[in-house]
Amino acid sequence: MASELTSGSGRSRRETGTVRMSRGMRIDNFERLFEEHSERLFAFLVYRTGSRPLSEDLLSETFERVLRSHHRFDPRRGSERRWLYTIALNLLRDHARRATHEERVLQHASAGAPETLDSGLEAVEHRDELQRALSTLREDEREAIALRFGADLKLRDVARILGEGESAMEGRIYRALKKLRDELS
Repeated sequence: MASELTSGSGRSRRETGTVRMSRGMRIDNFERLFEEHSERLFAFLVYRTGSRPLSEDLLSETFERVLRSHHRFDPRRGSERRWLYTIALNLLRDHARRATHEERVLQHASAGAPETLDSGLEAVEHRDELQRALSTLREDEREAIALRFGADLKLRDVARILGEGESAMEGRIYRALKKLRDELS
């Protein structure tokens, strides 16, 4: 993969027929990465955030980071998919930390102000119910569920991305699903 991301030969761009971006990443390899992984990665982000616009932003940031840090990719440490999901997870965690901080600031600023509840459509209510149930899970359980079902990854891929053993990950997902069933029933 590393040889695919950079053109290590001394040939010119005219000779190879490719255009380079960001000190070594070729456009065709970046496009291939995007085409192969963006749809599932976007589904994972939507599943995890519940927001398509936020997921679009996080997807863009993920691939922007791919362009800037492609030289750090080491195929001996894992697959492209693992690398991409690790980047996306880090961005998601950063966003969650910022959102938590912003929420605290807003709560402090609006202390005592009455909240208004709008009645929504059944789909919105169902999504909110699911979000509430997901919020009862620990962060590591939410990540495992989001990767397994939101991104539709296999158990072994989820385990690799999160740096855990498959049996430990299977147990975590099983317990998280049981908690969700209990919350939703």
